[in-house]
Amino acid sequence: MRILSRTLLFCSVASLATAQTNGPGYQPITGGGRFEWAIMNTISLPSFGAGLVSSGLGTAIHHPTEYGTNLNGFGKRFGLRLTGVSTSNTMEAGLGAFWGEDPRYFRAAGQPFGRRIGHVLKMTVMAPNRDGTIRPAYARFAAIGGSNFLSNAWRPDSDATAGHATIRVGLGFLGRLSSNAFDEFWPDVKSRIFR
Repeated sequence: MRILSRTLLFCSVASLATAQTNGPGYQPITGGGRFEWAIMNTISLPSFGAGLVSSGLGTAIHHPTEYGTNLNGFGKRFGLRLTGVSTSNTMEAGLGAFWGEDPRYFRAAGQPFGRRIGHVLKMTVMAPNRDGTIRPAYARFAAIGGSNFLSNAWRPDSDATAGHATIRVGLGFLGRLSSNAFDEFWPDVKSRIFR
């Protein structure tokens, strides 16, 4: 029953979202733009910073245990995260090309704060189509889910379980939410700091 109610809620949100567009000046992403997006979202400063935090936390709590709690273990955790992120970004950009899904995040600058927060949340699970219509981000769902289960093939045994992969899927969407929030609000913060 809970699964049915969640599915109905998702479908109603999706149907409302398809009526909204990304703005009159929307330009679809190009093939080169997809490649650039996949690379930059893997090696950008925010992604690098998230990797440092994630690897540091994993080292502090000794997860996965096979890597130890030393600098070498930190490096292995950083590399493990990097392979997962790059796989996910490549899958999202590639699958999105088939479906016409644009992985880029577009700010809602100038809108009231509450609407901007809502936009950050919505665009975590939605994406513009070729014509700018906002639809469910199917390539993102497939990429985050698929890459986290696929990465079980190269993860240490203690971390290569369906349960851990499911947790990583949730963390992947949390990471996308955080990335959207950074993209939405950092330009405002930066302009106030560096006047």
